[in-house]
Amino acid sequence: MFGAEVRAQTLPKPKVEAAPQAVPGFWDPRRRPERPDLSRINVIRFLTETDYPPFNFTGADGNPAGFNVDLARAICDEIKVTCTVQMRRFETLLDALASNRGDAIIASMAVTPQLRGKVDFSDPYYRAPARFVSRRDAVLPEIRPEYLEGKKIGAITGSSHEAYLKAMFTDAEIHPYPNDEALRMALRRGEVDFIFGDGISLSFWVNGTDSGDCCAFAGGPFVESRYFGEGIGIAVRKGNDLLRQALNWALFRVWEKGRYTDLWLRYFSVSPF
Repeated sequence: MFGAEVRAQTLPKPKVEAAPQAVPGFWDPRRRPERPDLSRINVIRFLTETDYPPFNFTGADGNPAGFNVDLARAICDEIKVTCTVQMRRFETLLDALASNRGDAIIASMAVTPQLRGKVDFSDPYYRAPARFVSRRDAVLPEIRPEYLEGKKIGAITGSSHEAYLKAMFTDAEIHPYPNDEALRMALRRGEVDFIFGDGISLSFWVNGTDSGDCCAFAGGPFVESRYFGEGIGIAVRKGNDLLRQALNWALFRVWEKGRYTDLWLRYFSVSPF
């Protein structure tokens, strides 16, 4: 115990900081994708889901809206083709793609080995990082396992976040909770020192009224693919290499011109990164 107390005294003192607004980037300017033969693409029929704000939702005019929808339209602007966006329930998207009712799915679909067996994916256009959240009076600018020795950390039971904590933060007390609401309430009540979970949903909670302005991100994002996935990509039918390459080329161009950054800042007032 004495050794732990000494180490605790030498750790960086917690300080309250405004979460920096960071924009994720997955494109290397030194690795520009080759421009495919875009003349063979006349239209791209995007499929997206109905209700996953701010990525997908129905706008005030009744039309599809959201980050994914605006990104799809920016892609079509680059390729200079007609772009349609059809909203469907998430669980029906793969069948709709397979039956040629659309050409590409842009619906925050995580790239997984299982899905790679059914569809091909573009390069990732964002990730869903894991983040720590603490009460505002206990924010740490950096988080390492040794900094959280003996601390109480909440996570959703059976989640990849809980598994990561058990593997990497072995000297912390891991407290499982059945759902997001219980997890976040535990932090507000002071039952735990930190919670660890999906950075995107946590960013909206931290910045929303439900948090009561209690809490803030601590440390930076965790994106280890073994636990938190390869990223989010645009799905196309297996073997549709022309469209996949066109999407990769257009995504790079949208990022290079700063349009991706503009979209990200429009939809994320508190960045999950």
